[in-house]
Amino acid sequence: MEIVPLSALRDNYIWTLNRAGVCVAVDPSEATPVLAHLTTTGQKLVGILLTHRHADHVGGMTDLIAACGELAVYGPDSAQMRMVTHPVKDGMHLTIRDIEASITVWAVPGHTEEHVAYLCDTALFCGDTLFGAGCGRLLGGTAMQLHASLERIRHLPPLTHIYCAHEYTLANLRFAQAVEPGNGAITERIQVCEVRRQQGRPTLPSTLAQELETNPFLRTHIPAVKQAAQKQTRLELDSDLAVFTALRAWKDHF
Repeated sequence: MEIVPLSALRDNYIWTLNRAGVCVAVDPSEATPVLAHLTTTGQKLVGILLTHRHADHVGGMTDLIAACGELAVYGPDSAQMRMVTHPVKDGMHLTIRDIEASITVWAVPGHTEEHVAYLCDTALFCGDTLFGAGCGRLLGGTAMQLHASLERIRHLPPLTHIYCAHEYTLANLRFAQAVEPGNGAITERIQVCEVRRQQGRPTLPSTLAQELETNPFLRTHIPAVKQAAQKQTRLELDSDLAVFTALRAWKDHF
């Protein structure tokens, strides 16, 4: 199976899972890039994976259904996601027709309360829960939920590939550098990502190993990160959750 990113909107990625003339699209924010991909490759769209309800993740659904006919649409069981034909919940195992891939559903609330991710072998399609060097804002869920979701992801194998939905990596790395100015891995990642963007290439996917070294929201247990959050808030932070909450508020206004 080949995983191909399609650029959409201003900074979205629609990830496509491709095999033998068919494909599945993850979070189609708009239809045009997907339809162009189908035309160029001659593939047939056989399914959609949705992570959450926001328009920049589901905005292409109406036009895709109109163009492609009936589709298997997997996503959270939410009253705000009526386009879903196959509601999913944590722990479900999906086998999508013709793709020959086993996909496990993970509940990862926090960015929104219904957010899910899809784990396919070593690939994690995580929507807006985890970004390159960052994480999603709280737009329906809670800091406790999002911290717990990130902690769950943190314990996946380090070589897990992180397929998130936005090209936010460089902006997030600037924040990470403000939190940990002495972290050489962050400086090195900035240099690599700047070259990629200059070449018109995505900074994604990353690996979980990279995120563990450079993403402050996965490093709330690191003394330097805790100290930075305490300095910013001028508070004594007595738990990893408190550090995470302080970092998220700091990033919101960075």
